[in-house]
Amino acid sequence: ASPSPAEPRDRNRTGAAPPASLRARMRMRQLPYDAAVARRHIIKQDLVMRDIVRRVGPFELQVRGAPYQSLLRAILYQQLAGPAAAAIEARFLGLFGGAIPQPPQLADLSDEAFRGAGVSRQKAGYMRSLAEHFASGQLDDRTIRRAPDEAVIEMVTQVKGIGRWTADMLLLFCLGRPDVLPVGDLGIQNSMRLAYGLEALPKPDEMSAIAEPWRPYRSAATWYLWRRGDLVTL
Repeated sequence: ASPSPAEPRDRNRTGAAPPASLRARMRMRQLPYDAAVARRHIIKQDLVMRDIVRRVGPFELQVRGAPYQSLLRAILYQQLAGPAAAAIEARFLGLFGGAIPQPPQLADLSDEAFRGAGVSRQKAGYMRSLAEHFASGQLDDRTIRRAPDEAVIEMVTQVKGIGRWTADMLLLFCLGRPDVLPVGDLGIQNSMRLAYGLEALPKPDEMSAIAEPWRPYRSAATWYLWRRGDLVTL
């Protein structure tokens, strides 16, 4: 897992997306649950989180994009960051006139075209797997949006290169699900360790126990833990 989610780290401080990017083409949507209610709940249930919320401020998790778009971007950004990632992303979009490719277009893209855009052979295979799942109807945006969290995870992890962490990020930043705890995220593990005075990075069962009082708004607490890490490193 990466040290922190692509979505929070990819934002600049104003929340604006960079030009000529997949994210810039992904429509932002309203959070499907009440941010103020979620914030009040975790403040009431956990004194440690109360202090973090006080320091960070309002709960401002952004939700954007459709599942196919979000998963495509997640694959493209695996093991990439900074200017190198932006350059590859721009070249990749350039193959499709700057637009996000439809699944059949992506499935038919040649190895040579992937290489020319700077996309590795392994990552090209992951993208083709994603495209084939959507082009064939095995996956579709509507079904993913309507499915329960665990069903979403089971569906999207059938795609090569998509694991539990990526599925959790989809639930959080695309589908806007309120009760997600990405136990495989190193940023959350480290923030929990520091906030709760733990001797070592917490294991998944320990994280789940700490997070139990946050239900049904673990997503809000997760976002605050990421932002806590940002405050420490600023």
